[in-house]
Amino acid sequence: MNPLDSRIYLASRSPRRRELLTQIGLRFDLLLFRSGGRSDPEVDESVQPGENPDTYVVRVAKAKAAFGARVIAMRHLPPRPVLAADTTLDFEGEVIGKPTDEADARNILARLSGKTHRVLTAIALVEGDRLVHATSVSEVRFRDLDTEEIRRYVASGEPMDKAGAYGLQGRAAMFVAEVKGSPSGIVGLPLCETSQLLKQFGLPVQS
Repeated sequence: MNPLDSRIYLASRSPRRRELLTQIGLRFDLLLFRSGGRSDPEVDESVQPGENPDTYVVRVAKAKAAFGARVIAMRHLPPRPVLAADTTLDFEGEVIGKPTDEADARNILARLSGKTHRVLTAIALVEGDRLVHATSVSEVRFRDLDTEEIRRYVASGEPMDKAGAYGLQGRAAMFVAEVKGSPSGIVGLPLCETSQLLKQFGLPVQS
């Protein structure tokens, strides 16, 4: 890729990922699919039988990036690298994604209360036939949460579009007793790993 043409496509609806890319000075255009995440049949976000969280999150991120590349061709857009990402929680070996409703969000948070879970964010970058990927793994420990504070947090609406039913960058920060790993990875786009993948494609990032 010509270093002077450093703009990429971001295949994500997440405002947090847009903010993080802007933070490192990367120019990008949004590449939106027909509708949100799980309703795109080309990107199957259901957990496959026997699939562990590490395998799952990489598969989904790679599928999003590959589908993004196909969308570019179908829409006859200027060819550029496509960046995609997926974030999920690993709680005792189970994939915990976004809550389906408020009851599910309350149940997820009650399970996480007082315990440690892993946050996995996989990123994939594709251009033509070349696809590279990386995964950020962090650990988060929640303090004990009571039923009323879980109810109030879920009622705020913040958990509903977030893996694990919480956002570290929002009100749920008061639930977190300890973090080991990448704060940006927990939010949804690990900047260390992302910048390294971008460099492999000759894309300049601010430092």
